[in-house]
Amino acid sequence: MAIDFSKFRGTPFQKSVWKAIGNIPRGKTLSYKAIAMIIGYPMAHRAVASAAKNCPIPNLPCHRVIRSDGTIGEYSGLGGVETKRKLLAAEGIFL
Repeated sequence: MAIDFSKFRGTPFQKSVWKAIGNIPRGKTLSYKAIAMIIGYPMAHRAVASAAKNCPIPNLPCHRVIRSDGTIGEYSGLGGVETKRKLLAAEGIFL
């Protein structure tokens, strides 16, 4: 997903989270912890969740980020967790 992150307000940490989320392919998921590890902050999974929750980028696939235990986690988009569940199901992921 090619996004010009300079157009969006956020810290370098947040932007690294958003970029990692943008790279999750359709039909796949990553945990908040996995993203924290990918961006080089292995203990920052809660901060990753916060960055995802506060993401200002439309159409970023934040629904593809789940909890480490394989459960769906939260979703701040319109419709909350039920919308997240539907978006994942549309990609063949059933949690």
